[in-house]
Amino acid sequence: MNHSGIVNFLWGVADLIRDTFKRGKYQDVILPLTVLRRLDCVLAPTKEKVLQTHARLKGKLENLDPQLRAASGFAFYNTSRYDFEKLLADAPHLAANLRNYIAGFSPNMREVLERFDFDNTISKLDEAGLLYKVLERFKNVDLHPDQVDNPTMGTIFEELIRRFNEALNENPGEHFTPRDVVHLMVDLMLAGDEDRIRRKGIVCTVYDPCCGSGGMLMITKEHITIGWRRNGEVVRGPINPEAEIYLFGQEVNPETWAVAKSDLFMKDPTGRDADNIAFGSVLSNDKHAGRSFDYLIANPPYGKDWKRDEEAVRAEHERGASGRFGSGLPRISDGQLLFLLHMLSHMKEPKEDGSRAAIIMNGSPLFTGDAGAGESEIRRYVLKHDLLEAIIALPEQLFYNTGIATYVWVLTNRKAPERRGKVQLIDASSFWVPMRKSLGDKRREIPPEKAWDIVKILKDFKDGDTRIVEKDGKREEVVVSKVFPTTHFGYRKITVQRPLRLNFQASPERIARLEEERAFQALADSKKKGTTGDKERAEGRALQERIRSLLHALPETLFKDRAEFDKVLEAAARQAEVRLPASVKKAILSALSERDETAEVCRDKNGNPEPDPELRDTENVPLPPGDDPADAQGIPQSVREFFAREVKPHVPDAWIATDKRDAKDGKVGIVGYEINFNRYFYRYTPPRPLEEIEADIRALEQEIVRMLAQVTGGEERSAVEG
Repeated sequence: MNHSGIVNFLWGVADLIRDTFKRGKYQDVILPLTVLRRLDCVLAPTKEKVLQTHARLKGKLENLDPQLRAASGFAFYNTSRYDFEKLLADAPHLAANLRNYIAGFSPNMREVLERFDFDNTISKLDEAGLLYKVLERFKNVDLHPDQVDNPTMGTIFEELIRRFNEALNENPGEHFTPRDVVHLMVDLMLAGDEDRIRRKGIVCTVYDPCCGSGGMLMITKEHITIGWRRNGEVVRGPINPEAEIYLFGQEVNPETWAVAKSDLFMKDPTGRDADNIAFGSVLSNDKHAGRSFDYLIANPPYGKDWKRDEEAVRAEHERGASGRFGSGLPRISDGQLLFLLHMLSHMKEPKEDGSRAAIIMNGSPLFTGDAGAGESEIRRYVLKHDLLEAIIALPEQLFYNTGIATYVWVLTNRKAPERRGKVQLIDASSFWVPMRKSLGDKRREIPPEKAWDIVKILKDFKDGDTRIVEKDGKREEVVVSKVFPTTHFGYRKITVQRPLRLNFQASPERIARLEEERAFQALADSKKKGTTGDKERAEGRALQERIRSLLHALPETLFKDRAEFDKVLEAAARQAEVRLPASVKKAILSALSERDETAEVCRDKNGNPEPDPELRDTENVPLPPGDDPADAQGIPQSVREFFAREVKPHVPDAWIATDKRDAKDGKVGIVGYEINFNRYFYRYTPPRPLEEIEADIRALEQEIVRMLAQVTGGEERSAVEG
């Protein structure tokens, strides 16, 4: 059977258990038994040798582990006398014997199997009388590496996981990244490093902080040492078959962690890579803290909150530069950029030859978050430190659980000289072919030839590079690559103030508005109880009445100068012997005022114009490529020039709010960064001529008339035409 046949065969277990297990629990049965059967097949050739070694040395040596590993030929073994064949031969005691079989695995593999929490599943299957049927089905499929090689087995595991995720309706992209996307990401990550990897005696480390079932790690190793394999066939040779590749990863989901760990144990007899796959949430408990890696690759869950890690993440953020998240925190509802920062913290220093990374995310990390917000500050950190080499827009409908647009970020701290201070944007959204058969929401794939072309565009590093693409049945030449300086994505958000201009009038309508002012209402309230409270409320009501009388006694003249009206109000209050608390006076001025562009500017006690909150506006001033000196007020030169050119001619009385300053450089205006990818590759499509649209409408009307005539007869047709 090919991998699809095996997947369908194993998934057929669902037919046996559907009355006992809910659809979302199928993985509790299928995944652990798939792993167990694979282990059973792998260990079968050396099973007797392990049993003999165990029998011969038991009680003679304190630590049998090295001898048993040597006997099995792997970094794990099983000392139980059972295998799938013998388990099924003793049906009455199947549950107990299966537990004995699992307990016979070496401690490192037992730790893996325990993550499946399989003991409860055994009990449930046994109670339902299904254990024998299910185990028999698995016994009938040969999962030995000679029959199903490791890449194919990895595809089987991930295809099963994909189906489980569909059943559970989990977040898009979680645990599983399509093979075509992984191959492309690996090539993008390794692009330009081929000569380095070909060096004799090269040792490389590869790290995935959310490794799922380990696909990205294994494919990276394969690209370097075996080549690009598709359906078991090598479509492109290796970079360096002699390279020594060490894999590292961490995974929070116990089942997928167990799949990755078990698969790596079977791939490498030393168990070295499997030992480097840690379990737990990487955001709150980094199991590889202090280590740095040559290559880093990840597909973090997107659209998923980080509430479970919030306390630890915020604590690390407070540590500033000494922590992973010092540059900023994204909103709690989406933790993608936290994984990016985590990866950057594990890069090797440039003096140690630096690192390269590839991470795939949705569009949110490109532009979400205003200037000063966490996402913007993270983008600022990445671009200011010149860590972003390129962003590649991928086609939609590539993933199994979602059709949304995704982007690969390529990052490095050892850019080639010609790339320093620059970022390349690549629009690869047209680089796809339709799949013969859709898999969930995945209707498209990126074949090797198109993936290699995307990598070529990255390597060529041409601003304005073009390709012929087909769109709506037409072939056209479009720009697919643009190069910008890192500062191009930055801006300084300034606040533009305009003066407050009010007129004042003690008209009955405006005086009535005073009743809605909280400060005026509060005069008749008291927090005190009993007679004291009653007394205060009575005094307040009396003061309210005196204020009403005071205002009604004022002339109904329209004042266009607040200072002049204030003098009239103060004089009237003194004459009426009414003391106006500051809050009440403010409420009176608010009630009796209306905005008036012809009125005098309202000024504070120092004579400075007061800003009008309703006229307040903001402007995003592009960051200049070089130095941007500030004047004595802290206003950068670029801001002054922009303001004089773009604002002053339209609103001469406006000014820049100098109290709104950037927390990092102290200059006026808050710095922000965003990458509005679609804007740079937007292609204008002119609307169809009106004549064509009108002709279509007339044709539709005639078609409707004809259809109605067929259904209802000539009278209705005449009526419609009339």
